[in-house]
Amino acid sequence: MSDAPSPLLQIHRPDGTLASGRTRPRATPRKGDICDLCATALAEPHSHLADLVSRSLLCVCRPCFLLFLPEGAAQGRYRPVPERYVALSATDGARWDRLDIPIGLAFLFYNSAIGRVAALYPSPAGATESTLSLDAWSDMIASAPELLTLAADVEAVLVRHTRGHHDTYIVPIDACYELAGIVRRDWRGFDGGDVAARAIDAFFDRIRSRSQAVVTP
Repeated sequence: MSDAPSPLLQIHRPDGTLASGRTRPRATPRKGDICDLCATALAEPHSHLADLVSRSLLCVCRPCFLLFLPEGAAQGRYRPVPERYVALSATDGARWDRLDIPIGLAFLFYNSAIGRVAALYPSPAGATESTLSLDAWSDMIASAPELLTLAADVEAVLVRHTRGHHDTYIVPIDACYELAGIVRRDWRGFDGGDVAARAIDAFFDRIRSRSQAVVTP
């Protein structure tokens, strides 16, 4: 298991600074909240593109987002981050244990740069990569075949284990990095503390409210 923050994806600005990872409503844009491609002011909610060369997320206006929807646009460098949320059947305890995640949160996505599924968990140091065996991923697919529809690089399966219950969702990759930002900002001590717990609960309430009905048996 790696102890270093994963460099797989970051949300950044053209000047090289990291953005806050914000992805959801704010009524009007603040000064400096502009499209990373055309510099148009961003209203909320806004969209993201994954830059597969720099392994980063770009904040973009809707017209720029739509430009890259056709398959192969920009020779495939920029990939639109989808907007679907799907609630899947809960991951059972045995399958969770095989993910080898030290805390009760993880997200997994197919990383085309390395040609395999990457498993990461939010931590105070950022999104940290964990080991993931092929058998563990095969087990998850067996329990939730909908995972086969994951769009490489831009969608993830988000899993949460809390109080003996497991929640599993397909979400846009930017939602996972929003969660990583929450954990990095609010986590205190060994178990995270009350502030982090409330923020994570609120995040999953939003995920739940956006999700389609469960589609797996």
